[in-house]
Amino acid sequence: MAALANVLSLPPIALSITPEITVHFSQLPIFIAGILTGPAGGLMTGAVGGLYMSFAKIPFIIGGLAILGLANGLFSKRVRPLYAGVLAWLVQAPYVAVTDYVWFAIGRTPQAAWAFVASIMTVLTIEAVISSALAEVIVRYLKRARIAQQISSD
Repeated sequence: MAALANVLSLPPIALSITPEITVHFSQLPIFIAGILTGPAGGLMTGAVGGLYMSFAKIPFIIGGLAILGLANGLFSKRVRPLYAGVLAWLVQAPYVAVTDYVWFAIGRTPQAAWAFVASIMTVLTIEAVISSALAEVIVRYLKRARIAQQISSD
């Protein structure tokens, strides 16, 4: 799942909105791992799944995706995967806002940096909601096909 998260963040697969803003779905395998394997599996998948983006874009992404996977794994024990993903994003969002501001404030005015971070946060919110919905559908299918039990027991 971590390898899939890295592949889903590659430029040919991700959709570029602007040269600096890209829509990708690397959160999807992190959500699925958190749901199926719990907080530790979500955390590890998020950390390793963020390697490409941390080298290509922002080094802080590894920490943010690790938080996302951990929180998703915790929340998915209590609520539906759709809600777990959205709640996990709400836990990750402050980390993203602060670290992205620090990163993008270099060479920009504070107002320009916050405007850029706001656009990133909007895109990430959309990605999180879509990935959470997809994770719910995929996990439901995996459980019906009894594939999820094999993954969880390994």
